[in-house]
Amino acid sequence: MGNADDKRTIEDLANWFLAKEPMTQKKLQKLCYYAVAWGYALMDKPIVVDSEFEAWVHGPVSPTLYQKYKSKGWNDIPKVEKAPIFPKDVEELLETVWATYGEQSGNALEALSHTEKPWKEARSDLSEDERGNVKISPKTMRAFYLSIYSGDDK
Repeated sequence: MGNADDKRTIEDLANWFLAKEPMTQKKLQKLCYYAVAWGYALMDKPIVVDSEFEAWVHGPVSPTLYQKYKSKGWNDIPKVEKAPIFPKDVEELLETVWATYGEQSGNALEALSHTEKPWKEARSDLSEDERGNVKISPKTMRAFYLSIYSGDDK
């Protein structure tokens, strides 16, 4: 892997999903989260440079993406024309994440993330609707998603 591969940002990741369809920030946040989480699980590395997610009330959130798209509120973020290029292995991972989670709504993905250990563990000291910005541990992401992985190629 050359250095160029290591320069993809969370915005690049968001644009990759937005090249598929317009969507709400909630859905976009969760798709990016699942891409990063599965990247830790299956590739044992962050797939983007700014890959931190925090355990917010509505599920995992990238503060970087939140700042970029908060003006959209609950409205769809428009589709982008051209998807950024990722290394082939990451591209395959993203296609799998899209195939797995892409048809679900933001609310469905939020509900799913709330049942999973990485978010629950990061929120363990907070009440249900208490604001918090505890970082979700990449180690926990990796361990949890590996534990539910049923693929046959790793």
